[in-house]
Amino acid sequence: MSIQFPGAMAAVLAALAFATPASAADYVQAAGSSLTFASKYEGEVFTGRFPGFTTRFSFDPKQLATSKLDVTIPLASVTTANGERDDALKGSDFFSVGKFPQARYTATKFRSLGGNQYAADGTLSLRGASKPVTLTFTWTPGAQPVLQGKATVKRLDFGVGSGEDWADTDMLPNEVAVSTKVVFAPAK
Repeated sequence: MSIQFPGAMAAVLAALAFATPASAADYVQAAGSSLTFASKYEGEVFTGRFPGFTTRFSFDPKQLATSKLDVTIPLASVTTANGERDDALKGSDFFSVGKFPQARYTATKFRSLGGNQYAADGTLSLRGASKPVTLTFTWTPGAQPVLQGKATVKRLDFGVGSGEDWADTDMLPNEVAVSTKVVFAPAK
């Protein structure tokens, strides 16, 4: 009677390998990424951006349960190509960068919307408040994958522009459109 232990051991190891959930691939933000927003002031549309933001992403479309997104936004980096408006946004009525130097968006719950469309149900922390925000995005895989997404942020939920002069949503809408394009490289 012969025991074929090596073959049995190989079968057990193979079964364990398939039973272990796959983990998401880890990515870091690469050059060519952008984080922008758009709003109106007295009916005139303006846009801004946060050039200093950083993103870490663990993502596998086949393993959404293990995916994670972490975005850090240094608020003092805000620019709208209007110095007066930029100074106002950094001030105490809006971002209050002296007291709250950064915002952070984190997500651990992801949903497939079909095709290469996904939703990240996450939390935005801004000015000491943390509220749910959903980011819908397109994922384009490749050597340098790209996440292209949109979200709507209700500024008054975070106390942004809530002072007497800025709380009027006819002058400055509550909803701010946020867009991002993040080019990724594999994390090392």
